[in-house]
Amino acid sequence: MSKSFDFKHAPGYLIRRAHQLSIAIFMDETVEFEVTSIQFAILNVLIDTPGIDQVTLATRVVLDAATSGAVIFRLEAKGWVRRNLDPVDHRRKRIWITPEGEIAAQKMKRDVSRVQKRLLSPLDQVEQTQFLTLINKLVAGHQKIHTD
Repeated sequence: MSKSFDFKHAPGYLIRRAHQLSIAIFMDETVEFEVTSIQFAILNVLIDTPGIDQVTLATRVVLDAATSGAVIFRLEAKGWVRRNLDPVDHRRKRIWITPEGEIAAQKMKRDVSRVQKRLLSPLDQVEQTQFLTLINKLVAGHQKIHTD
């Protein structure tokens, strides 16, 4: 009889667990805002690129169009973003962060910094640098594979 697969030491399992921990810590630190990490990312893209079209925004935060539409709808309901049809191409929607959304995103930055510190806290400073270098290399390597 063969042994079962040791999934608890498999990279995919460990990445999924790290993601679960990241989400849990994010939700804990940002509870007062009732926001997700994806919503926070979208708000920050909109701060940097107001009026970006929805498809480009989805690409920047690595979401499919349907999911990004639902997330943007929730941000609109909070009054943090607004959407308008592109005046030139009516098939496209342009998105702007509202003043209220920008204030909320700015207030969240301190909390999100705490998320990053808590997430990496089991590692010493050298390990944190190594981990970030390696995870960036892993992600970049797979992005290159999927874009070639």
